[in-house]
Amino acid sequence: MSEVLFPLDQSDLSFTASGGSTVRRTILPSGVRVLTEQMPGAQSVSISFSVAVGSRDETDGHFGSTHFLEHLLFKGTKKRSALEIAVAFDSVGGSSNASTGKEHTSYYARVQDSALPLAVDVIGDMLASSLIDPKEFENERTVILEELAMNDDDPQDVAHEAFAEAVLGSHALGRPIGGTNETITAVTRDAVWEHYQANYRPQDLVIAAAGGVEHSELIKLVEAVLSQAGWDLTKDTQPVERRLLHPAEISRGSKLKVIKRPIAQANVLVGLPGLVADDHRRYAMGILNTVLGGGMSSRMFQEIREKRGLAYSVYSFNQGYSDAAYFGLYAGCSPAKTAEVTGLMISEFEKIATDGIRLDELDLAKGNISGSLALKYESTMARMNRLISAEIVNGEFFDLDDSLKHVNSVTLADVQSLAQDLVSRERSIVAVGDLDDAVFSEFI
Repeated sequence: MSEVLFPLDQSDLSFTASGGSTVRRTILPSGVRVLTEQMPGAQSVSISFSVAVGSRDETDGHFGSTHFLEHLLFKGTKKRSALEIAVAFDSVGGSSNASTGKEHTSYYARVQDSALPLAVDVIGDMLASSLIDPKEFENERTVILEELAMNDDDPQDVAHEAFAEAVLGSHALGRPIGGTNETITAVTRDAVWEHYQANYRPQDLVIAAAGGVEHSELIKLVEAVLSQAGWDLTKDTQPVERRLLHPAEISRGSKLKVIKRPIAQANVLVGLPGLVADDHRRYAMGILNTVLGGGMSSRMFQEIREKRGLAYSVYSFNQGYSDAAYFGLYAGCSPAKTAEVTGLMISEFEKIATDGIRLDELDLAKGNISGSLALKYESTMARMNRLISAEIVNGEFFDLDDSLKHVNSVTLADVQSLAQDLVSRERSIVAVGDLDDAVFSEFI
C-alpha cells in the first residue's frame, strides 16, 4: 500500500495495513476523532485520549500548566476518586499512565480486550470531567516539585534539558516539558483551569486504539462517556487545525554551556538543529544516526568505548518536532578525558560529511532499522502511538511496508549529503560535571 492521508475534512476512512490489520478513522460531528487498528488475534488493546497541546503552547501565566494537568486528571472526577481510578485498572490487571510532550499530551492504558469499556469509561471520565480540586492542586504542586528535584539529581537529564535550550534558543520547543521550580511554584489553579478549558474540548480530542478493538463499538463507548461527562457532542465542529510542518528560523541559544557539578562523570552533548518531523530526509537521518551512534556497532561506540575505553554510554539522536528539531551526540566520561571524547565525537561526525559511509555500514543500518520496526509494531502500544502521530503530527499514515520501502531507498550519497548539511549548522556544546569552560575552547 502507499501512504494514506488523513484529511480533516473527510469523516470516514478504512484500509488494510500490513499484517492484515484494519485501520479505521472517523471524525464525529463534534470534532472528536476516533482511530483504530484492529489486529487479528490480539487479546489486548491499547487506548489513548490525546490533545495536541504541549509545553510549547503555554503562555505567560500558564507555564507548567500542561504538566500539571497530566498529574491532576488522575486526582478525581465528579464520579471517581483518585483511588477509584487506580483501583479500576488494577482490578483488570491493566496499566495506565500519561505523558506530557512538547506538542501533545496523552492519557493511555493497556488492558485485556474485554476490559476496553472500563478503560474508555475511566480515561474519558478523567479527561472530560476532572475536578482539578484546589486542595489536590496544592498537594500535586509538591509532588511535581519533587519530580523536578529528582530529575535535577540526574546529570544526564540536566544536560538534555539544557541542550534543547542551547540549540533552539528562545523557541518555545527549547523550554523544559515539565516546567521549572519557578513556573510550577508560580502557576495558579485558575491558570491551569483556564488552560484545561481552552485545550480539552471535543475538537481537540484524538482517541486512538490498537489491538482487539472493534471500531463502531469504540465510537459508542466514547460518545457515551463524553456525553455523561457533560460534553456537548451535538454541535457540529471542525477539528482543530494541525500545526504547520515547516522549519522555523532558529537562533542558537548558546554555543557553550557548562553546568558545574561536583560529580565523578562529565555528561557532554554536542549538537545542532536537526530535521523536523516531515523532512523527506528523515529516513537518511535514521541511517546516519544508526551508523554514527545508534548501537554497539556504531562508529562512536566502537571508537570511544570499545577501542579506547573512554566512556560507558555514548550515542547520537535526532528529535524532530513540527517546526524545529535538534541532533545531538552524547557521552558520559571522566572529566579528565572530556576534551578527548568531545573531539572524537565531532571527528566521527565530520568524517561522514567528508568521506561518507561504507556500503556494508549502509546495509547493516538498513537491516537494523528494518528489524527494529518489525519488532516494534508487534506491540499494540506502538501501533496506537503510530495512529496518534498520523493524526496529530503528519496527517498521514505510514504503514510498516511503506516505512521499510523508504528506509531501503536511502543511498550512500543521501547520507553523506545530509551529514554535510548538518555539519554546516551552528553547533552548541552542553556539559554537566566538574569542568571548566576552557576544556572546550578548541571546539567553539
